[in-house]
Amino acid sequence: MKALTFSSFGNSDVLEYIEIPNPQLKNDEILVEMKAIGLNFADVYRRKGNYHLKGNPPFIAGYEGAGIVVDANNHPEYKIGDRVAFADVPFANAELVAVNINHVLPLPKEISFETAASVLLQGLTAHYLATDSHKTAKDETVLIHAVAGGVGQILTQISKLLGAQVIGLTSSAEKAKAAYEQGADHVFLYNEDWKSEIFKVVPKGVDVVYDSIGSTLTDSFKVTKECGQVVFFGMAGGDPEPVNPRMLMDTSKTLTGGDLWSYLNSKEERIKRANQLFSWIIDGKIKLSEPTSFKLSEGKLAHDYLESRKSTGKIILIP
Repeated sequence: MKALTFSSFGNSDVLEYIEIPNPQLKNDEILVEMKAIGLNFADVYRRKGNYHLKGNPPFIAGYEGAGIVVDANNHPEYKIGDRVAFADVPFANAELVAVNINHVLPLPKEISFETAASVLLQGLTAHYLATDSHKTAKDETVLIHAVAGGVGQILTQISKLLGAQVIGLTSSAEKAKAAYEQGADHVFLYNEDWKSEIFKVVPKGVDVVYDSIGSTLTDSFKVTKECGQVVFFGMAGGDPEPVNPRMLMDTSKTLTGGDLWSYLNSKEERIKRANQLFSWIIDGKIKLSEPTSFKLSEGKLAHDYLESRKSTGKIILIP
């Protein structure tokens, strides 16, 4: 089979699209022929050598995708031709992927391979952020960093579904337009005095901030109301400054960490959360931007485009 690989760490030049042996199935795995694969910043971090990585060189990144079963490996609940997806299976940047049966997500006929590869990691992240890390309630005001990104767009829609007002932060007028199209009530740019703008909307501060930037964490607390919460779930802009526990005590604010893997902790939990997401999409309650597609063989171009931060929405790879 062909796969997008790297044998050393570095920029996108280390990526190679090469022929490697097919996966050897373990007893608890089925073989999936990939039809669409999600590209995420975690794949860039792995390529650079600063994120957890499984296997040996040549390394294969990717954890998200959708395809059809080509070898059920004596598991009677699956048959050849079944449409399936996954959000947390390594080595996805390949034509064939060995998928642990506890990680298989049955794909409804209404959900395309491209949609599944576009929505699972980011959609399940947005789902736990709004329903677990912070239980969003009607009439709350939420602030979403990187609001035009993949998680930001879906988190905006879920927050609106749950009855919240959404304020978004992004880097350009074009991305602000995309955020408004997803239902954001107010969008401010990072190069503006966004903290002052937020207090004009909510003088006491927001109920919760979803911070995936990291370096903005101190400012996130400044715009959070007393007894409010900051959910820290990414470091796209670099490590945050240390948080002073005394500040948390004095203002009754809460800092919560967020990581999707903590919530995808059983087969039943994965399927339940994915089905909720699929249901919202099928019912038209969540609308997805058209993904930007690259051939898997064009993985270098896809990585460069993701790192350019010009994209809004999802980038997917097609084998």
